[in-house]
Amino acid sequence: MDTLDRVVKPKTKRAKRFLEKREPKLNENIKNAMLIKGGNANATVTQVLKDVYALKKPYGVLYKKKNITRPFEDQTSLEFFSKKSDCSLFMFGSHNKKRPNNLVIGRMYDYHVLDMIELGIENFVSLKDIKNSKCPEGTKPMLIFAGDDFDVTEDYRRLKSLLIDFFRGPTVSNIRLAGLEYVLHFTALNGKIYFRSYKLLLKKSGCRTPRIELEEMGPSLDLVLRRTHLASDDLYKLSMKMPKALKPKKKKNISHDTFGTTYGRIHMQKQDLSKLQTRKMKGLKKRPAERITEDHEKKSKRMKKN
Repeated sequence: MDTLDRVVKPKTKRAKRFLEKREPKLNENIKNAMLIKGGNANATVTQVLKDVYALKKPYGVLYKKKNITRPFEDQTSLEFFSKKSDCSLFMFGSHNKKRPNNLVIGRMYDYHVLDMIELGIENFVSLKDIKNSKCPEGTKPMLIFAGDDFDVTEDYRRLKSLLIDFFRGPTVSNIRLAGLEYVLHFTALNGKIYFRSYKLLLKKSGCRTPRIELEEMGPSLDLVLRRTHLASDDLYKLSMKMPKALKPKKKKNISHDTFGTTYGRIHMQKQDLSKLQTRKMKGLKKRPAERITEDHEKKSKRMKKN
């Protein structure tokens, strides 16, 4: 049995707190990412991993030593590192003659590889090459996806889901306008994925809503899709399953539209609209002749009842 798989009984309070943090929860912890350098990674791949780690801080672990492994052939080392560092996301960088400047991005489910996608770097501009101000550590980014491929092709659809998982950061209940500081833009066009990072500048506009300008911050990557290892539909659905305790209870006569607006249906007794008080206008006043006919009709109805 592997040392990480055996049941460990805590001997100290610190060890007990550590194990409690890793226990399954209804609301899971923020997903951490590990960035691993392959045995033959070059300077470009190493710098890409450093830049992605700078965007992921403090929810990332960067392994500086080289690790000789091939994720598409043997996944045991990735699963070992995932359990050791408690990371459910990973990025692996390598370089060889057959697949130069190679990146493998993937995610785990129950400390086993769920799906991973291999990307080739064709063009790269580092964070330090763009001489602009950067965003502070731990800032939650806005994610924008452009291109029909992200909604049409299955590989690109899974890649979009994977990138959202990788860069989304912590889940927040409220958003402050000043907290929207940078944007990650992904464009799928002509078989390539263009990854750009922009800093958001709020300028004066003369009204309450500020004028927005985008300033390139880096890193900048031109990527090509290579190999894929996708989970089966059943396993993918199982990984997305929501616990019963978190499922919202259905409320009667309440519905929501696509924009999140809440609509309620009210059941009332039948109303007598003849007694409804309306605005009095001269044009709506009854003439004397009409009043006389109405009085005669009411008297005749009473006589019939009697």
